[in-house]
Amino acid sequence: MRFLFLTTGSHVTVYAMTALAHAVRNAGHEVLVATNEPLIDAVETVGLPGVSITSASIRRFLATVDSPHEMVVTGRGLGRMAAATLAGLSELAQDWRPDVIVGSSMSYAAGLLAAARDVPFVRHIEYLRIPMAEIDPVAAEELAPELSRRGLGGLPKPDLVVDVSPPSLRSSPAADVHPMRYVATNPQRRLQRWAYTRPPGRSRVLITSGTHHRMLAGRSLRRLAAQLTAVGAEVVIAAPTRVAEEFGATAEDVRIGWIPLDTVAPTCDLAVHHGGATTTMAVIAAGVPQVITPPNTHTRAIADALSNFGAAVTARAPHQADHELADVLAAHSRELLADHRYARQAQALAAELAALPTPADVVRRMETLTATR
Repeated sequence: MRFLFLTTGSHVTVYAMTALAHAVRNAGHEVLVATNEPLIDAVETVGLPGVSITSASIRRFLATVDSPHEMVVTGRGLGRMAAATLAGLSELAQDWRPDVIVGSSMSYAAGLLAAARDVPFVRHIEYLRIPMAEIDPVAAEELAPELSRRGLGGLPKPDLVVDVSPPSLRSSPAADVHPMRYVATNPQRRLQRWAYTRPPGRSRVLITSGTHHRMLAGRSLRRLAAQLTAVGAEVVIAAPTRVAEEFGATAEDVRIGWIPLDTVAPTCDLAVHHGGATTTMAVIAAGVPQVITPPNTHTRAIADALSNFGAAVTARAPHQADHELADVLAAHSRELLADHRYARQAQALAAELAALPTPADVVRRMETLTATR
């Protein structure tokens, strides 16, 4: 069988769907991942065959937004983006005829293409607290002309919804949702021994703000690291090269650079970050408590869900100077390292994820979809 994966929004959607795409290939099926030009490098990095569907019309659309991340939180933008990709996707589906189409949660073109091809449509909910109930109606309104031309009264309903959220944090425990274990995926690097072993006799704190958000400037990042090493912790800062260069020389108990979270997170006792979906899910899967300083509405929803469960603390500091935020994060970090209740709750969430069906289990479920058509 042929499975066409469609991703939209940010690198998060690519990394979140990678485990399922690899499981499909490992089951002996063919896979293609179709995405927009800004994300094609992520597809290549995780070892999947990728096709860019960026056309002249979608390039014009991308030029109207400040960042691709803007499209993740606006149904109107996502609807426009879906409309702009339909022609390219239809041509792709003529050249490479899919038997099943798997779309990321906000890839509205996936459902439209599946309806046009009369093949099963799988919607992949790739991270926590996506406000689909708010975004879907706006996207449907924006897509009204495309829906009307295809004789559709609304957005096509998926044949299967896959959700990687821990059950305790799921926004809506709908009966038609098929849970799947989250498998952390990210670009890799050659590993040194410290990256997969715990430091003997001391705690380790992971600090990261992903690849797009800047949580702290260099001097304030050093301030946070210094306060953590002062209480005996080793500090690991996962950061792009430009941030590592700005940080400068490190002490023996501070490491900074590109660090694969899937390997390093399980060796840590605490993670301090901005609440990005990929980071959060990787840390949840590792069973590590979190200090989160969320920069926007969606990351605040993620942070609040974890904090309410007792596996994290939310540091709300939108108007504080960087050095003040560093002090707040350091204080929360010391609190969580000293209070083992947070670690117990984090480990409970990790156990929930580990008990969910594997991507291979979900592949077997998807294989049955074509028999019902």
